[in-house]
Amino acid sequence: MPSASCDALLDDIEDIVSQEDSKPKDRHFARKHVVPKVRRRNAQQYLEEESSPPSDSTIPGIQKIWIRTWGCSHNNSDGEYMAGQLAAYGYKITENASDADLWLLNSCTVKNPAEDHFRNSIKKAQEENKKVVLAGCVPQAQPRQDYLKGLSVIGVQQIDRVVEVVEETIKGHSVRLLGQKKENGRRLGGARLDLPKIRKNPLIEIISINTGCLNACTYCKTKHARGNLASYPIDELVDRAKQSFQEGVCEIWLTSEDTGAYGRDIGTDLPTLLWKLVDVIPEGAMLRLGMTNPPYILEHLQEMAKILNHPRVYAFLHIPVQSASDSVLMAMKREYCVADFKSVVDFLKEKVPGITIATDIICGFPGETDQDFQETVKLVEEYKFPSLFINQFYPRPGTPAAKMEQVPAHMKKQRTKDLSQVFHSYNPYDHKIGERQQVLVTEESFDSKFYVAHNRFYEQVLVPKNPAFMGKMVEVDIYESGKHFMKGQPVSDAKVYTPSISKPLAKGEVSGLTEELRNKLGHHLSSTSRGSSSSRTMRPTPSLHQDCALRVAMYSQKFL
Repeated sequence: MPSASCDALLDDIEDIVSQEDSKPKDRHFARKHVVPKVRRRNAQQYLEEESSPPSDSTIPGIQKIWIRTWGCSHNNSDGEYMAGQLAAYGYKITENASDADLWLLNSCTVKNPAEDHFRNSIKKAQEENKKVVLAGCVPQAQPRQDYLKGLSVIGVQQIDRVVEVVEETIKGHSVRLLGQKKENGRRLGGARLDLPKIRKNPLIEIISINTGCLNACTYCKTKHARGNLASYPIDELVDRAKQSFQEGVCEIWLTSEDTGAYGRDIGTDLPTLLWKLVDVIPEGAMLRLGMTNPPYILEHLQEMAKILNHPRVYAFLHIPVQSASDSVLMAMKREYCVADFKSVVDFLKEKVPGITIATDIICGFPGETDQDFQETVKLVEEYKFPSLFINQFYPRPGTPAAKMEQVPAHMKKQRTKDLSQVFHSYNPYDHKIGERQQVLVTEESFDSKFYVAHNRFYEQVLVPKNPAFMGKMVEVDIYESGKHFMKGQPVSDAKVYTPSISKPLAKGEVSGLTEELRNKLGHHLSSTSRGSSSSRTMRPTPSLHQDCALRVAMYSQKFL
């Protein structure tokens, strides 16, 4: 860890690891006594150096970067923002990992397998001599893990400074930014929403409405990373939605660790936000709500039912139950009982006919008995959830549940298998064959044979791959169904409706890159390139502190 003098110089850059570096205190003292020595240079040689950086150059902004994201849509949104800022600065975002100079690994800490994939990717990057920057919930929650030592880390609330971290990593430093964003003593929702972004799908905008939550679930590691609830102001969220539609987006996903808790820290609530957003959604475009825990939706049921019946909002809600045993829920500290969950679901199913309720279940939580598990099985058999996420319990380090008496591994595995069999015993869409539905087409299927669309209830409908359908609202007749999808044949004489108010951005194109910002970045890139190529002979290399200050100054006018 840095000394107190280092802290005074470097603010929230927590670690700098480079064997050859002088101490920050020494560099700070030395700067006062440096007299640049000007050397005469051949003019032609100077021009050649200006236009062609040497092959071993570490000039930032010319490297290729591969970004890998695990986990939830909130994580995916963070990854899109980091890609956008790096591309705006001049880095090339590549989909070819082996071709990249640096890997940016954006992690998820919810389950052991996700962290295992993350750890293995770090090892592979090191074996292939790639520069590495780590992001997401794993290093934020457990920054002192042995396998993270000596590597650059960017915290979940510091993604607006990814350019700094990547630049210093390319130079051979190890930088850690893990601070919390605050304004007037209040914790902020995270980085600004108007940062440049590269959407994974140019038709879909993922908006994080808040970070953190109000719960203290005993199994959850994400809380350690994302912290307590911090919401974005309504006007910022509405502005982000408007910008998205101006860039050709036709579907918005709202995401957070708990959307139902939105606004409780800033004196507002989720329905108030949703009514404001509905006002700016173009006809034919759609809004999808993210996950909400039962306690925070109970008091808003009447308003939520009205919103979910709105023609520009999917009649879809993800409400995790986790277990149908009250004793297990108490051990989880979920702050609701099974009756509360049923009350929410029953009310919404009555007031929003056809609504899709998705839910999560954990099998084998510590202390779960066979009777507890059977209660959960009965719940699934009763409601026949069309979308069910079944998770075998994994004890996460540092959580209270990890210290509880564990259910034997073979029992957890068997219960997970048994519940999966129950889930696959029913087909939720068979009764919809023959229906005529309006669907919004937004992506291509994994096997590349169909386009993927969603109907009013956010049910997946596969349609023929007609390029004219992409990003459009299409009328189809349902002729086949499977466990997770339906197939629709477009109606021959039906109108294909275009919801976007402008042409979508091209895949890989940077969102939010205004002409003003392009000029600023272009000027800074050219001056940095000139300075870097000549600095080896004309002036000393700037310190990390100076370099980061320059980057902060560049971004402050637009982002900070």
